[in-house]
Amino acid sequence: MVSQQTSSTQRRISVSSWSLHRTLGSPDIYGVEQAFRLPRATHNRGQSTLLELPAKLAEFGITTLEICHFHLPDLDIHYLSELRSALRTSNIELFSLLIDEGDITHPTHAERDLIWIERWLEIAEQLGARRARVIAGKTASDGALQRSAQGLKRLSKRAEERGLRLMTENWFNLLRDAQAVHTLFEQLEQHVGLCLDFGNWKGPDKYAQLASIASYAESCHTKAHFQNPDTLDHPDYTHCLDITREAQFAGPYTLIYDGPSDDEWSGLALERAVVQPYV
Repeated sequence: MVSQQTSSTQRRISVSSWSLHRTLGSPDIYGVEQAFRLPRATHNRGQSTLLELPAKLAEFGITTLEICHFHLPDLDIHYLSELRSALRTSNIELFSLLIDEGDITHPTHAERDLIWIERWLEIAEQLGARRARVIAGKTASDGALQRSAQGLKRLSKRAEERGLRLMTENWFNLLRDAQAVHTLFEQLEQHVGLCLDFGNWKGPDKYAQLASIASYAESCHTKAHFQNPDTLDHPDYTHCLDITREAQFAGPYTLIYDGPSDDEWSGLALERAVVQPYV
């Protein structure tokens, strides 16, 4: 399996398929409400297909990838095998499947969403991914962090049975600040890793908040803010990167581009130029 060739504690530059959403034709984003009824008509209409992406990524000079669940145009075992083969042929490590929907803290739908996510863990295994990243929960109500911990422990057990490491992210209102992240991770007993995302938190205390949780990070979603198509916010980007260096982060820096230019490869090249010295 290609993904096992790279240490999980090795600094490297990675790319999320979200950064190439427009290149892939902007397929519809769907969630648990649609179950596994994929919006097939919205796929394969961009400059590249997902099957072509590994070779293009290797040509770009990056050999680690994360795939968003909604970018898979087919869940048939033959398609998944074909995609896994394309990754292997181009020597691309599939670090993580990003399961970008589901609310395991929802007061009435949590069980439904847990079952839906568990199916995606099976798909991550079939693709040869090292990890899967899930949402800790969207519902910030009384007891939500405890429900999140219970759900994540259940999912981590299912992930481990499939040879995967489970991660979550500082994302949505449930994990709106460092204190919430600490409260959750104190209950997880190291069964779940953190994907640290630069772009999810804002405000004057953003850097202090990120620094407070950076020691948990096992991957990093390295998102720059773009002031125009050719100019990213360099001070903000390097400040966030400095936080990871101070925390001795050792893992993939996954470039997240959703700037104004439709030329996503050029945006990724601008981000990579800033991140490369940290690798």
